[in-house]
Amino acid sequence: MCGIVGYIGHRQAYPVIIKGLTRLEYRGYDSAGLAIFDGEKINLCKTKGKVSDLEKKCDNTLKGTIGIGHTRWATHGVPNDVNSHPHYSNSGELVIIHNGIIENYDSLKQELISRGYTFHSDTDTEVLVNLIEEIQKTQELKLGKAVQVALNQVVGAYAIAVMDIKKPNEIIAARLGSPLAIGIGENEYFITSDASPFIEYTNNAIYLEDEEMAIIRLHKPLKIRKIKDDSLVTPDIQQLQLNLEQIEKGGYDHFMLKEIHEQPDVITDTFRGRLLPEQGIIRMAGIEDNLEKFLKADKITIAACGTSWHAALVAEYIIEEFARIPVEVEYASEFRYRNPIISENDILIAISQSGETADTLAAIKLAKERGAFVFGVCNVVGSSIARETHAGAYTHAGPEIGVASTKAFTTQITVLTLIALRLAKAKGTLSNSDYQMYLNEMGTIPAKVEEALKQNEEVLKIAQVYKDAPNCLYLGRGYNYPVALEGALKLKEISYIHAEGYPAAEMKHGPIALIDEHMPVVVVAQNQNHYDKIVSNVQEIKARNGKIIAVVTKGDTQVRDLADHVIEVPSISEALSPIITTIPLQLLSYHIAVLRNCNVDQPRNLAKSVTVE
Repeated sequence: MCGIVGYIGHRQAYPVIIKGLTRLEYRGYDSAGLAIFDGEKINLCKTKGKVSDLEKKCDNTLKGTIGIGHTRWATHGVPNDVNSHPHYSNSGELVIIHNGIIENYDSLKQELISRGYTFHSDTDTEVLVNLIEEIQKTQELKLGKAVQVALNQVVGAYAIAVMDIKKPNEIIAARLGSPLAIGIGENEYFITSDASPFIEYTNNAIYLEDEEMAIIRLHKPLKIRKIKDDSLVTPDIQQLQLNLEQIEKGGYDHFMLKEIHEQPDVITDTFRGRLLPEQGIIRMAGIEDNLEKFLKADKITIAACGTSWHAALVAEYIIEEFARIPVEVEYASEFRYRNPIISENDILIAISQSGETADTLAAIKLAKERGAFVFGVCNVVGSSIARETHAGAYTHAGPEIGVASTKAFTTQITVLTLIALRLAKAKGTLSNSDYQMYLNEMGTIPAKVEEALKQNEEVLKIAQVYKDAPNCLYLGRGYNYPVALEGALKLKEISYIHAEGYPAAEMKHGPIALIDEHMPVVVVAQNQNHYDKIVSNVQEIKARNGKIIAVVTKGDTQVRDLADHVIEVPSISEALSPIITTIPLQLLSYHIAVLRNCNVDQPRNLAKSVTVE
């Protein structure tokens, strides 16, 4: 989950690496460091803290046109200066940056200690760089070959970049399980965890596949080899669609707020070319090309983590309701470690914003081994999930920099709803009139999200009242139960207030014991099916002096009369309502976090893309 940057070319490396680390800081931000080769020696600077702390500590006059940098999310060893990357080998001749986990590092470390090596950090990465050095010296190998031999001895996941003081115009990069992109410019190369650090320099990129290694030399063609057998690989150069404006804040105080307000536009982008309500058509190539597989499936299993798991729960309701296909939703992190019942007649839908989530990738591997058809829903073009699945659909949400997902959630639900409706049309499980009604309503969603965003000032007032609450309960029914879960997750993630989401009917089976005058309860109370049941739940909370924040359908009066605070959202069919009702909950979490002086975009202990277990 760390971010890595490397540069070799004609530019000064320091500003390229610093800017790149800033853009990758969503991947980890407990320490940062860089190493620049000035032609004679490798100058290293690193520190606990953020990239801004690194800038203060380093001498910005560091010169050199080759270098590597790292922003860390700690796995082995606490965040401090010593455990920060890059790491030297014992001789000081090799330096490495690493995203991932070396699982057998301890046994390797003991062997190296027995050979006279000493270690200064608690990291697995320092073990790896010394293993490379030991192989290089004892077997008299060049750097690239030594890296290859070393990686065949390690167990775990990695994206690495290695420099050797004796090879001043070369960087070796390799990956297994952790993402690694190489930007290709005019007589220059960029090595990064994703494309954002080099988008203003080039839109040509190569994404390394698992167990591939790149030998990157100045003024020489890029070489890619298989780590296992040393065979050469023909690079697949892709044209990036990303632009610089997408990864800047655009006048907003935080990326999260920008991304919340981008949702009307990105949902429109998700629809574009797929939703044609005036023609009664949903057109998705990944579904059309594999329609028979979906129609004949015994069941659909959806694997995801975090916010994507909540989107999967919404999809379970929608697919079963519309298409009448059995759906199971699995935490990918649990799915991979049990013996799930999945066969060649099943479909696995894997959902991930980044397309790099380690547990979800492992679930894909397991499903493919069992012969299942695997369909991916992700945001990042060229990501590992996009490459590992048989087919899929992009959400087209654009870069999401804020660690707490917002537009990823709503665009995932948008894609999954389109899939459910297309399958329902093919199966004939929806009447023509209902099908057309849903298509027409989906076309109104961007405008209704825009309308929901206008409740921002009302949400801010509520946030000011409850910013110091120690706990919060979120309740929803049916399609809006996953929205309650997502609302609670957002509050936990960025404000550090303990919050739990529950199905409203389950309140009396335990959580009601917590309700008193100090407990704010957020109730998603749409005037749809089971509305009278929600009203009863609200009355039960009121009878116990709980403070009620209700998200209601515009024009509602019954819940309004009971609630302490009301946030109105536009009316829409219940099945489509999660995209609308989640908006005020995103805003509520955001404003509470800001009022508590929390770091909204980079909440503690979290990283955007969980690429390690």
